[in-house]
Amino acid sequence: MKIFWTNSIAGVIISVGVAMGLVGSYHKEADGKPTQWALKEDNAPSKAVFEANRWADSVFSKMTLEEKIGQVFMIATYSDRNETYYRHVDNLIKNHHIGGLIFFKGGPSRQAKLVNRYQALSKVPLMVGIDGEWGLGMRLDSIDDFPKQMTLGAIQDNQYIYKMGRMIGHQCQLAGIQVNFAPVADINSNPRNPVIGLRSFGEDRDNVTAKAAAYMKGLQHQRVIATAKHFPGHGDTGTDSHFTLPVLSHSTDHLTQTDLYPFQKLIADSLTGIITGHLYVPVLDNRPHLASSLSEKIVTDLLKKQMGFQGLVFTDAMNMKGVVRGRTPVEANIKALVAGNDVLLYPESVIESVRRIKESVSRGTIPMDVIDEKVRKILRAKYWTGLHLTKPIPVVALNASLQAPEVKALTRDLCEQAVTLVRNDNQLLPLSSLDTCSFASIAIGGGGINLFQQTLSKYAPFKHIVYADKPTTNQEIEGLVAQAANANVVMVSLHDTRRNFNRPFTITPATIELLNRLQQKAKVIVSIFATPYALKQLPATSAVVCAYENLPDLEVVAAEQIFGALPFKGKLPVSIENTYELGTGIITKPLNRLQIGYPEQVGMSAEVLNKIDTLVERSIQARIFPGCEVVVARKGRVVFQRSYGTLTYDNLTEKVTNETLYDVASVTKVAATLQAVMYLHEEGVLDLKQKAAHYLPELVGTNKAAITIEDLLLHRSGLVSFYPKLWERTKTGGGGLMTEYYSSIRDSVYSMQIAPKLFAKPALRDSVWKGIIQSPMRKEVNGKHSFVYSDLGILVLQKVVERITNQPLDEFLSQNFYEPLGMMTTTYLPLGRFPESQIAPTENDFSYRNQLLRGTVHDQMAAVYGGVAGHAGLFSTAYDLAILMQMNLQKGHYGDRRYFQEETLPLFSKMYDSAHHRGLGWDKAPTNGESNFVAATASSNSFGHSGFTGTMVWVDPKEELVFVMLSNRVHPNAENNEINRKRIRRRVHEIVYQAILKDGK
Repeated sequence: MKIFWTNSIAGVIISVGVAMGLVGSYHKEADGKPTQWALKEDNAPSKAVFEANRWADSVFSKMTLEEKIGQVFMIATYSDRNETYYRHVDNLIKNHHIGGLIFFKGGPSRQAKLVNRYQALSKVPLMVGIDGEWGLGMRLDSIDDFPKQMTLGAIQDNQYIYKMGRMIGHQCQLAGIQVNFAPVADINSNPRNPVIGLRSFGEDRDNVTAKAAAYMKGLQHQRVIATAKHFPGHGDTGTDSHFTLPVLSHSTDHLTQTDLYPFQKLIADSLTGIITGHLYVPVLDNRPHLASSLSEKIVTDLLKKQMGFQGLVFTDAMNMKGVVRGRTPVEANIKALVAGNDVLLYPESVIESVRRIKESVSRGTIPMDVIDEKVRKILRAKYWTGLHLTKPIPVVALNASLQAPEVKALTRDLCEQAVTLVRNDNQLLPLSSLDTCSFASIAIGGGGINLFQQTLSKYAPFKHIVYADKPTTNQEIEGLVAQAANANVVMVSLHDTRRNFNRPFTITPATIELLNRLQQKAKVIVSIFATPYALKQLPATSAVVCAYENLPDLEVVAAEQIFGALPFKGKLPVSIENTYELGTGIITKPLNRLQIGYPEQVGMSAEVLNKIDTLVERSIQARIFPGCEVVVARKGRVVFQRSYGTLTYDNLTEKVTNETLYDVASVTKVAATLQAVMYLHEEGVLDLKQKAAHYLPELVGTNKAAITIEDLLLHRSGLVSFYPKLWERTKTGGGGLMTEYYSSIRDSVYSMQIAPKLFAKPALRDSVWKGIIQSPMRKEVNGKHSFVYSDLGILVLQKVVERITNQPLDEFLSQNFYEPLGMMTTTYLPLGRFPESQIAPTENDFSYRNQLLRGTVHDQMAAVYGGVAGHAGLFSTAYDLAILMQMNLQKGHYGDRRYFQEETLPLFSKMYDSAHHRGLGWDKAPTNGESNFVAATASSNSFGHSGFTGTMVWVDPKEELVFVMLSNRVHPNAENNEINRKRIRRRVHEIVYQAILKDGK
């Protein structure tokens, strides 16, 4: 029976020399240059082809028959065995001349050492392979996995698949690997397929073909042999060829149009290798129980002659039950060789097989030409992969090279493109309004609090519930429903953590009942980190997210997409019976919330950013501060978030975490008061040119009557910088505190907290305001007040804001900014919401409050103002401040909500006073580059602020950069000024700028 193919290819490419010539299109490298194996337009062989032939002929001419036969054997080996095992492999290499190795379980460094050892023993360089469908991590420990092919099948832009193939190819090069047994070109048209499943790109032939081609090209552009598998197609089988011989019962037309289609297209596109599957395909060869890999009709007549494949043909593993049925391993090896396979993969009984093949050649039952042809092809393939120049693998830095930041960045990119939204009632997702929802999450089967839940917590306050197993009883259901009872939005995540992912993922009846019960009371969003075929089992819920597998990056991405930090882009690569059609995928818009990612995703270097670690750790050792937090975001993506050291020098068990709150000191001015001022200005109720007395009648007739709002923002109002009398007058002559104002016990009279164990009468706050009104003014120079940085001016602005809004500053900010932005830890008076253990202490204050300050504001004037002050008093985490600064960077837009109009931020953040580098409320980068805080390379339109306690926020619109650093350098003594003397904040900031790659890559 013949299968006829239409081949409209205009040119012929000879790949890996003449013997690995591939019929296909003119294939070019990513830079546009033709590959070295390509013929010139007149089809004259290139210099590279001649050199490959010359090297292959030189090696071939010196080989004995036994050495030639050995080349067709690629034995399985491991790097997690003992020396006795390794010596057995040594023997096969030295004395039986095997041509290749396929490595399975082990570790990168151990494997590299063995590759060096084995290569040194071999007369002819060994071809090393790995079964790395989702990267080297599929077989090697300590190496992260790329997503599996069905996950990749959901991606709409195949450039990402190409990049993955190229990255895996690069990793193969580093590890001394010349063949990756990937991609899987099988079309998974049988949802119950027990062996392919997630290993396939899906059920659509064109999608499978395009993605397999992209993966193939990526590998081959790194001179790694790609091998499409499992020819003639393992996708529509119901059994596993590892244990039996699957049957592919299709007609010739069906095979041509479906199963064989990807292979033919890849052959036409310069495919270098194919793996023949152990399948029974009666329409191609109906001899009983004959695996396709052993059929000359299939391997030679169909694959090589009719389909025109001239690359290397590998068998699937020859130890699988599907191929050896009714035969000895030796008989199976010989039959596979005669059928037309070039390389026997994972053969058993190698020594006996070599002897029997040698006898068959001597008798003429296997023509010598057959052996010679295979050996020459193998040698030319080895030349193309660079084995003629083989060098020992550098082992020391191998693990780090294989886990390079670019690998992590690419994995995240792939996941961001793949996650699929398949149901979205009433356009629930992405969630935009955070302040109108109460949230809970239930993780089923994911172990402890997982990355999905951790990432959800970056966007909204959650009650997280973990159920390590699958619920099975009504009592378990009742318990879970009760725990989530107060939430009106419930996230349920289903996690498949099994290693054998191809078995069906079952959702228990109790889980289904749980989802139904939750849906009656709340909006339920189900995220499934398992095979998409499990979607069929789900009941109707408000939204369903398919994340395909339990990969950490997928957990992060799915959570980000639910909240609109990223859009949903993926589409189902398979159909789900009676539930979802092939290609289902709801595309959503991003809401401009901060994403989480890697520096290389935004044109930065992780290696350079890691220098921050050294600088900060040395600062901690030098007791410049006990600990700190640093967050860096670029292009809307947090790429660096680390916490260092401890909360104090004395207790080393109290570690700084990403949830640690710091007293941000003067950063309060821009993170609190200025946000309110910009808001009210935009609303038209606050005129920057207007006098403050217009809003505060008590200033009329005082020495402050002429001060304008603009004067206050530019610190040229004439107000003194600070006014110690506001608290000094409440002290006794001996330095104690007047009982008229203070008490160590909180009660109805002394209700305003000044320090952890110190309370004051609320009337003190009113007397402070009176003191500000009565405070002296500085003298004018030439009829104007010069620049003096003043806390009092910001307190006046606070009073203006509160008078206009008729609301305390903290309440106004919480309602209008912090809550809707998802800034869950940003607050005044943190002890009312958070445990003391979560808050970094500041000074051990012996001059005023006579105690360690922890959870109450360090600034004395803010303290006597009740802890809610315009210039100080705010507590926050670095991540929360990054959210606020990102909103400011985005000119007031964040989370599908506009906090300011586009013109507002540029108005306030432009330079108004270059001599003192001031914007309206914002600090600016000095024009001469001299600053204790700001990097000299910060752009002129950047803006931010620093705080006395060792804090800093900075925004650079030019570089789309947000920088936040929080520390408690004033602990235990505010006299410690080493952070400024040694310019630590500036130096950390400079590292951030150094990390920006010049070419953006």
